[in-house]
Amino acid sequence: MTIKRKSVAIWSIVASMLFLSSALPSAYGLEFPMTSTVEIQGDATALASAANPIDSAAALYGSISLASTSVGAVFSSDLALVSSISASVEMARTPEGAKEVAEIILTQEYGFSESQFECLDSLWTKESHWNYKAHNYRSGAHGIAQALPAEKMSVVGTDWRTNPVTQIRWGIRYITMRYDTPCKAWSFFKSRNYY
Repeated sequence: MTIKRKSVAIWSIVASMLFLSSALPSAYGLEFPMTSTVEIQGDATALASAANPIDSAAALYGSISLASTSVGAVFSSDLALVSSISASVEMARTPEGAKEVAEIILTQEYGFSESQFECLDSLWTKESHWNYKAHNYRSGAHGIAQALPAEKMSVVGTDWRTNPVTQIRWGIRYITMRYDTPCKAWSFFKSRNYY
């Protein structure tokens, strides 16, 4: 091959690359103008759940049934609900966030007072220091509420190993079923060192 043919081949490759790069959208997707507006018609329930993510978190355990929903028929309010639930799960991964989530669930969903939350705070601080990864290797208890056996938490959600909100919901459910109130559970714990 002569030098002239090589240079023609190289320049034709360069020209075809330039043509392709200008004809196809950029690697970052379609390019939009500098300003754009999107108008979404909001409904009251979606806006209410966005204001306080925990308020609508209970709806996760039964309101969204994707198996019976046709493809593409997921509503924006459902997506807002999933987003708010995800935010509460991420918030609950820290001890401070877990306390906030538990207080909201305890007071708003179960109707308990602030003093009942103080008992719950004392109880779970002793049990796990509000660490959703807490695990007692001697007994096998796991999570914020130290469920024993840990698999019991699957009645609330199958994600009990990694979801602190599932652990909180199970713990509050367990306390109300067995002791009626968090303060009664705390009294039992103080006398026997378990609950």
